[in-house]
Amino acid sequence: MPRESTEVLKPEKCRGSYFLRDMEKEIEDFGIHMEVERNLSPNTRENYLADVRQFKTFLDANNISAKKNDTDALIDIDHMIIRAYLASLYREWLKKVSISRKVSALRTFFNYLQRKGKVKVNPAQMVQAPKIEKYIPTFLSVDEMSALFNAKSRTDAIGLRDRAILELFYSSGIRLSELVGLNMRDIDYNQGLMKIRGKGKKERIVPVGDQATGAVSLYLEKRHEIPCRNIENGSDAPIFISREGTRLSTRSVARILDKLVLSSGIDRKISPNTLRHTFATHMMEAGADLRAIQEFLGHESLSTTQKYMSVSVGRLLEVYDKAHPKARINKSVKREVYPTGENSLKVK
Repeated sequence: MPRESTEVLKPEKCRGSYFLRDMEKEIEDFGIHMEVERNLSPNTRENYLADVRQFKTFLDANNISAKKNDTDALIDIDHMIIRAYLASLYREWLKKVSISRKVSALRTFFNYLQRKGKVKVNPAQMVQAPKIEKYIPTFLSVDEMSALFNAKSRTDAIGLRDRAILELFYSSGIRLSELVGLNMRDIDYNQGLMKIRGKGKKERIVPVGDQATGAVSLYLEKRHEIPCRNIENGSDAPIFISREGTRLSTRSVARILDKLVLSSGIDRKISPNTLRHTFATHMMEAGADLRAIQEFLGHESLSTTQKYMSVSVGRLLEVYDKAHPKARINKSVKREVYPTGENSLKVK
């Protein structure tokens, strides 16, 4: 990627698209647009709004108010200012994946304004996002997963809740935000099925193992020991609640997992997303179909699921290179596997 210019442009140098002076009002309307029209997930909406507001802070800090039109309602922002903004992010050593998301947020925001007729062109479309490094998911081995399940835990309602959370993560590959959003009516214990509300409010139904449903049932038998606040015990009540009797937060689940990992003796950082990756990787290694794993995980694109295919094949290569007498001449060089397209891999 060409080196970005670090020069912050003066308003009089700006040429190109127009932008509203009252930016905060447009940001608020943009948030409503993402929720109602785009049906984006709460996390995506929150991140995009934060990204656009960060861009607004950059404009304010550099006194970039640019030009107004004849009606005194519009100002001038072009792609050079956005490039200067990205250069400031590079100077802060922000990760490329974060910068790429901010570019995506600005493209979506300016596209929204263009549809409303507030800007003539989308200046963010003229800015190249950084190339993101290939990402191979981290996961736990079967032995590590067993250690996590065998870790000492409490037998009261809180301990049974924590165990049920762990079982559901590994049994279904559910996302953290999806898990805390589960309600009483979402699990069919007789059929072993669970309804998940995923990104963009899309629903999917996935199978759940007997151990997971059994763990949830044991927890629910003692759930009444936790005092509920402003929560009705109906079908729409949350399954997992905190000590204070409110719906469990994503941050609380992360802390619960940290305690379980510490108790298990596993000496590395494990996140809820690690358990999701572990579910998918173990399914792939056991011979599960890639399309089936895609449905389990709620991925919109098969290419997103393919990263687990590269992990599985990568481990096969590692075993082959170590065991076969004629596999590699130079065994000190480790081969790496990257997904390149639908059902295809590149080996280096």
